[in-house]
Amino acid sequence: MAEQHEVISKPFSDVHNKGGKVIATLLHDPSVEGLDVALYMDGSASMEDEYGPRGVLAKLGGVRNLVEPQMRWMLEYLASKDRNGILRVAYWATGDGSQLEIVGDLSGKEANNYKFPGPQYYGKGTVMLPVLRDYVAYIRQEVDKGARRGLAVIITDSQLHDGKDVQAYSQQVAKEIAAGRLPRLNFVLVGVGQQVDEEQMEEICHDEYPGVGHLWCHRVADRMEEMAELVAVLVDETMTVAAGGSILDDKGNVLKVYESRLPAVLEFDIPAGCKKFVLEVAGQKFEQMIPEEHHGHDDDDDDDHRPALATADPGDAKGSHKH
Repeated sequence: MAEQHEVISKPFSDVHNKGGKVIATLLHDPSVEGLDVALYMDGSASMEDEYGPRGVLAKLGGVRNLVEPQMRWMLEYLASKDRNGILRVAYWATGDGSQLEIVGDLSGKEANNYKFPGPQYYGKGTVMLPVLRDYVAYIRQEVDKGARRGLAVIITDSQLHDGKDVQAYSQQVAKEIAAGRLPRLNFVLVGVGQQVDEEQMEEICHDEYPGVGHLWCHRVADRMEEMAELVAVLVDETMTVAAGGSILDDKGNVLKVYESRLPAVLEFDIPAGCKKFVLEVAGQKFEQMIPEEHHGHDDDDDDDHRPALATADPGDAKGSHKH
């Protein structure tokens, strides 16, 4: 009789059963499954020099658009985390400082084709609350399309004019998440340059909410050229499974608990007759059938070849990372 082909389900890449001990290798970090990302770039007047001249002046050369290459890099990188590779992109703090100019839903695969000349109307202030409202409204719509977690990356070069309002609204968002009316959301705030109020950023990011923990994290870049790298590091740190996870058998019994970060390879014992297990992490459940017992040679020497979850080393970039 032909051996039944085992089916490996995401987020696993390999599963073995050795005498009642399961060894399951993760294909990727399951906490980013169903992630929907948006990128909001500061469009206030203080950013005008960073975008460089437009129109005829731009063709004369001499002054580069420092933002555009960073935006392209971030778009491509963040799209690799996104569930469909398409990001909501907008300029914020435009017009009177409280307006948004939506650039569009942009594909990471076409990142190098997009132009980012800056907003049509540079803002006279830096008001962030409309960004949060826009993203929450957006994610509510995307839940019906498969979004199970949200991440908004927000770039600023100035002090916020509405820090207290941002904190109050964040508290409302946390209550919605805790009640199950919103998926898990995270906000990554990256400050650029000398005009950033890091003390204000720390105050926002320090807040911890019942049943949710931290919603915010931040970093500060000295120069625009460092921005994209800091975003990548901070997003990787934020998206790791800080709360760990649990393994359950087919009857719902807990077989193993990972208190901190999930390792790339999960090893646990299963009771006799157990046909499947469930990995529960970040409020999501991933079910996997257990293959027939493996009777081949000992694969312990293969440990060195097992893939690790991709995480960035915070030491790879400058800046401070504080909740």
